[in-house]
Amino acid sequence: MSHNSVSAPDRPVSATDDPVSATDNAVSAIHDAESQDSKGDTVARRRINAHWRPIDITVTSVIAVASGLVFWMFDLVVTAPTAFLEGLVPGLSGLISGFWYIAGPLAIIIVRKPGAAIYAETIGGLLELALGNQWGFSGSLVAGLVQGIFSELVFAIVMYRVWNAWTATLSGLVTGFGGALYALFILQSGLKATGGYVVTNIVANCISGAVISGILMWYLAIAIAKTGALSHFASGRMISGGIRS
Repeated sequence: MSHNSVSAPDRPVSATDDPVSATDNAVSAIHDAESQDSKGDTVARRRINAHWRPIDITVTSVIAVASGLVFWMFDLVVTAPTAFLEGLVPGLSGLISGFWYIAGPLAIIIVRKPGAAIYAETIGGLLELALGNQWGFSGSLVAGLVQGIFSELVFAIVMYRVWNAWTATLSGLVTGFGGALYALFILQSGLKATGGYVVTNIVANCISGAVISGILMWYLAIAIAKTGALSHFASGRMISGGIRS
């Protein structure tokens, strides 16, 4: 006989005895268990939630497609500014590379799921390749995968629990670093890898990544959240709840 079969004195049924209430409370805890630390940073006080909902996939896909269009349009106009910056200082063209890094940081800032940056940047690169450009398979799809991995690194290091302008900026910076290394030593096979050029190009890429794909994407996410479009995401509730960013 199970010990559960022993009768007990009647007592009022509390919310914890009600399976429906318990389930609702658990779901609420999963979605809302975030708090603000003493500096106003958003820190999730729970385990990593790696479960992707349909809305996570949809929104990440939308970001990927929109970013892929930006990549492709940037491909069409990048030659002139690249030539201008390279004429000023060899390697300085990295200052505009951040436009190719936007998908990963933006997606993971909004969706907050492991793999979001990799997914968005890779699909964005795939669309860029499909629309046609001068970079080909290695410079579009593979580059997107590499950039997505580097975008993901910062958030993986903090266990997907710290979401603020600093982690977004670092994500962009690290993406620029990875993108520069891939372009210099894989795409260009080290042909331009002289000391001065490498340093200038890597630093320029890091600055561009930090500013364009980091800081700007953080504030773009805030602007989108303020419209109410992200109410199903923790990032959207952070803004609507008035947590300082």
